[in-house]
Amino acid sequence: MTAANPAAPENLAQPVLSPPAKAAIFLTLTVRAGSEDAVREALSGVPGLIRSIAFRVPENQLTCVTGIGARLWDRMYDLPRPAGLHPFRPLAGDAHSAPSTPGDLFFHIRAQSTDMCFELARRITLSMSGHADVEDEVHAFRYWDDRNLLGFVDGSENPDNPAEQITTALLGPGSAFPGGSYVITQKYLHDLQAWEELTVEQQQLVIGRSKLENIELDEDVQPADSHVAVNIIEGEDGEELSIVRGNMPFGTIGSGEFGTYFIGYAADPAPIETMLEHMFLGEPRGTHDRLLDFSEARTGCLYFVPPAAFLTDPGSFADPGTAPSGPVTQPAASADGSLRIGSLKRSTQ
Repeated sequence: MTAANPAAPENLAQPVLSPPAKAAIFLTLTVRAGSEDAVREALSGVPGLIRSIAFRVPENQLTCVTGIGARLWDRMYDLPRPAGLHPFRPLAGDAHSAPSTPGDLFFHIRAQSTDMCFELARRITLSMSGHADVEDEVHAFRYWDDRNLLGFVDGSENPDNPAEQITTALLGPGSAFPGGSYVITQKYLHDLQAWEELTVEQQQLVIGRSKLENIELDEDVQPADSHVAVNIIEGEDGEELSIVRGNMPFGTIGSGEFGTYFIGYAADPAPIETMLEHMFLGEPRGTHDRLLDFSEARTGCLYFVPPAAFLTDPGSFADPGTAPSGPVTQPAASADGSLRIGSLKRSTQ
């Protein structure tokens, strides 16, 4: 048996590659001017909060990923900004737009029960009381067999092996922040009334997959503006590019707001940004993802997810290449080996 390498990216990373969850809270905060020191100190305590709460019911697999926005990075750290970190770029298409909305800190909290997510979210916000404000808060849940509220399975195609999952999501040993990642988030609201007026056959043409069986439609019947077709992104070598996705549905009956929280992790945010350009601007220009006629983007943010040790000791990253090499325990994969990875091509927001 080969010994684990403590300096490998997956052992330095925050739990980006955590197993499927039944519950999640997506928490977006903005930091008040002059509160940078207090918030940096509060961030150093987040790993301890996670351990204290997770210890109570370990089988519920509580995890939390912390992301930092570009503007806050410049205010809070005397370190070069990670190469791919910048404010989310808004997109204005002929028919639909993707807004850029405020977000300095992002917390992706996951567990097998809602109570643990809630307790951690409450403790994090209490630790920053008077210094950071909640800009957006979404309580999400697993829906049936990992379907979204449109009734389609969400994110069913995964990279083939753990090594590919790691290289897709995490920065490698040669970077200034090995084990780091980038994450783009968007909150989409669905027009369920309009969607449910479509026949199942019409819905399948919008998505590009069969609804019940979750099988991609044949190319000769799949519309060029279907969600699947629009989201085919290829690298320079012609290979399809993938991202790590943690999408989950949410909804409140009284407000009538129902939607999908899109969250995509990658070692480079460019593929996700290209995907969004195809969806909203079209490729060629003037077309758009047909799904956007029923699903409106309300938020948009880009964050850097630093290595786990950065939260407690950012100063140790001042000199690239001197990042701590100690291991960070990752949650175990689910029983079927899945790490909830989704392909850009197969995305079904």
